Amino acid sequence: MDLIFIITILIVIGALAFDFINGFHDTANAIATSVSTKALKPRHAIILAAVMNFVGAMTFTGVAKTITKDIVDPFTLQNGSLVILAALIAAIFWNLLTWYYGIPSSSSHAIIGSIAGAAIAAAGFSALNYQGFLKILQALIFSPLIAFAAGFIVYSIFKIVFKNNNLTKTNRNFRLFQIFTAALQSYTHGTNDAQKAMGIITMALIANNYVTSTDIPFWVQFSCALAMGLGTSVGGWKIIKTVGGKIMKIRPINGVAADLTGAMIIFGATYIHLPVSTTHVISSSILGVGSAHRLKGVKWGTAQRMLITWVITLPISATLAGIVYLILNAIF
Repeated sequence: MDLIFIITILIVIGALAFDFINGFHDTANAIATSVSTKALKPRHAIILAAVMNFVGAMTFTGVAKTITKDIVDPFTLQNGSLVILAALIAAIFWNLLTWYYGIPSSSSHAIIGSIAGAAIAAAGFSALNYQGFLKILQALIFSPLIAFAAGFIVYSIFKIVFKNNNLTKTNRNFRLFQIFTAALQSYTHGTNDAQKAMGIITMALIANNYVTSTDIPFWVQFSCALAMGLGTSVGGWKIIKTVGGKIMKIRPINGVAADLTGAMIIFGATYIHLPVSTTHVISSSILGVGSAHRLKGVKWGTAQRMLITWVITLPISATLAGIVYLILNAIF
């Protein structure tokens, strides 16, 4: 059997595994607020998130095309199969490590950093598509800042609109509405995060001359959507506790404001074909809402630990992928 074919199969399996892990790793981000306010029981929230993640993943492919062509050029990528395989191994390892310790790291940073690191190890810095890569980096950097500001503004508006309402009654009404916002958050998560694995598989198919276009094959889209949906059904309770309770004490009105903000930012990025870290966006939305609610109520120690992890994810995953590539290249 041809070695390139075997490596391509391994990449497909690895990408689906990445999406599956992404599902249970990032499920918490989309449903953490609704679980922490008891708007949904954990099991019901996870089922809802699984269905909506699948639906979201089947809706768009623009982000997948960006992953396919904007980090490196798959048509000229040197040792493309090994580069992509190394990137997947490094990203999966980092995701599992951070999930094990309950740290809400970013799958997006991990896979984008890993692709860049493996490509640099294979062909030097000239392997990067600088214009596209910088565009992606800008999206990763600025989307959490925008989410923080938007969360602050949205909750400030809520405080003005509902300032004369009975707080208990308001929270009871918002708890019901939070079921809708949790579904919306999960849907937008699927529209952006599931597409990263689609882009990786398509990149491998192009690099190995199985397809000649950046269009995403239907079987790739469906299998990635299914993998993320199944991964979501496994859930990630450790990270739910961090995102949902250790950043701030969340009430239904806070949860709705954070969910709406996160969904709005993620969907906006998906619409313009930019990959973002859903983890960063959702957590930053909660931080923005918490700051508007009561600055001292935000547990900044947890936020600081999360920020450090976010910052180091991209360079660490890039370094890991570079090392893995060199090992694979020596073997094959």
